Amino acid sequence: MTMRAPEVESIAEDASVAVPPQHRSLGRFFKRLFSTNLDKGRGRIRIIALSFVCLFATINARLIYLGFKPDPQSIRRAAADALSGARPDILDRNGEVLATDVKVMSVFAEPRRIIDKDEATELLTAVLPDVNARELRDRLASRKGFVWVKRGITPKQQQEVYHLGLPGVGFLPENKRVYPNGPIAAHVLGFANLDNVGIAGIEKYIDGQGLADLHNAGLNLTPDGLKPIQLSLDLRLTHGLRDEIAKGIEKYRAKAGAGAILDVNTGEVVALASLPDYDPNNPADALDPLHINRLAVGVYEMGSTFKAISIAMALELNKVTLRSSVDARQSLRFGRFTIHDFHATHRILTVPEVFTHSSNIGTARMALMVGVEGHKAFLKRMGQLDRLRTELPENAEPLVPKRWSELNTMTIAFGQGLNVAPLQALMAVGALVNGGMMMKPTFLKRGEAEAQKDAVRVVRPEVSESMRYLLRLNAEIGSAKLANIPGYYIGGKTGTADKIVHGHYSKDKVFTTFMAIAPADKPKYLILVLFDEPQGLPQDGGYHTAAYNAGAVTGRVIERLGPLFGLPPRFDPPVQPFPLLAKLGYGMANVPAAATHGGH
Repeated sequence: MTMRAPEVESIAEDASVAVPPQHRSLGRFFKRLFSTNLDKGRGRIRIIALSFVCLFATINARLIYLGFKPDPQSIRRAAADALSGARPDILDRNGEVLATDVKVMSVFAEPRRIIDKDEATELLTAVLPDVNARELRDRLASRKGFVWVKRGITPKQQQEVYHLGLPGVGFLPENKRVYPNGPIAAHVLGFANLDNVGIAGIEKYIDGQGLADLHNAGLNLTPDGLKPIQLSLDLRLTHGLRDEIAKGIEKYRAKAGAGAILDVNTGEVVALASLPDYDPNNPADALDPLHINRLAVGVYEMGSTFKAISIAMALELNKVTLRSSVDARQSLRFGRFTIHDFHATHRILTVPEVFTHSSNIGTARMALMVGVEGHKAFLKRMGQLDRLRTELPENAEPLVPKRWSELNTMTIAFGQGLNVAPLQALMAVGALVNGGMMMKPTFLKRGEAEAQKDAVRVVRPEVSESMRYLLRLNAEIGSAKLANIPGYYIGGKTGTADKIVHGHYSKDKVFTTFMAIAPADKPKYLILVLFDEPQGLPQDGGYHTAAYNAGAVTGRVIERLGPLFGLPPRFDPPVQPFPLLAKLGYGMANVPAAATHGGH
């Protein structure tokens, strides 16, 4: 009995730690699985292989699911570079909207999710007929994760595309630039492309001021967070000016026409129109060479309007005074060239008569008094020999003679032989009438104090007053009479330049210009109107010179827009319009006895 007790105790102890049946079965399974028994190896290999097949099948199924599952965040990341950025509103000087952003929907596609490319192409082009089927098919066949189908669709098109139910086709909201006034001020505003990037005009200027850098940095800009750009333009004046020029083109059967209104005391361009123009909402027409901005991109011989600069030069350099006389009895010969007057008087002319008769001979003689180098220096001071830089990126370089001789000085004096942008000629005349201060034209709103900071004196105040006197005199008895609207005391000058055709000056094709100041005693606005190849009318005696077209239209512009100028009509002439000249003893004694004719 004593020998069996430990054995019984040991048996009891083993029973207390017995392994559960299920654990023993699992252990035996893994033991057999990893056993090296060759008889059972085939079964184990099948089981392991099946396990790996199931594992990889699960992974692949998950990848396929993720590939076809729409992920808005990834779509937006892929479209981040393609989405158009916000742009600030552009306003006129009175706060009227000239350009703004609107939200539109655009259709995109994820080529990897589209199963049948041909069917998708067929269905989408049926709903969006202006989409090129071949190009769309190529985009859908690409390996890209994101492509555009069409930008800026209508709500109706969005619904039609939505009801197609195509997987891999969706919509994204983006900004689209719109111009509520159509072609009005198109050449100033320019336009933005589908990506809302400025391509021309003020739109391109805005990008150059840092907007493009902000977009490239990835900043999420909204129109509400951008300060509007306020222009110097007045929408009402621009509309009226454009309308009158359009009527003038039709009436005189001109090839083109343009006009601008400049505030001579601030340098602000308050109106600009160049026809034919284009609608920036559909900017494809902007590529037509006929649709250029003729005031900034075109360069022309400005004709007799340049005589204002030449006479001011002679007065400023003390070569003549208003009492001086110039010999215009005979044509002026230089080598094999002869300079003659359009309406010759064959007599000695006073300086005011040279201006009112628009004498080429008299003006050329005054330029010769100054000399070639002095002439070039004065024109450079007046900004006529260098490219004019404004906020508009489109500015043409003037065409200056390579070899400047005395003959060039004589012809340039009366507006022949130097091609400039009309806007820079307008700048020069503005300085001649505002007291003598040159300031670059601007398309941004600014005050007089700000404008004076960068202004440069180019002529003495008494010379400026002399030019205002001559311009007013020309409106009373000279070629500017058709623009002499009662109540506005205007002054003006015509300019008719024969166009060069096949290397020679044509007598049938002309480029006409007219500049007018209002009012002449204290100018506020300088108005420019020009026509390219206007035709004479029977009621005007067949004349196609500037007085009968550009001058007449300028008169209608003043008559129509005068109430909007902020200049109340004065039907009684000012008591002392030219006080500096009165102190110097100048009166009306040197006024020609008879009016001039022809309006050259």
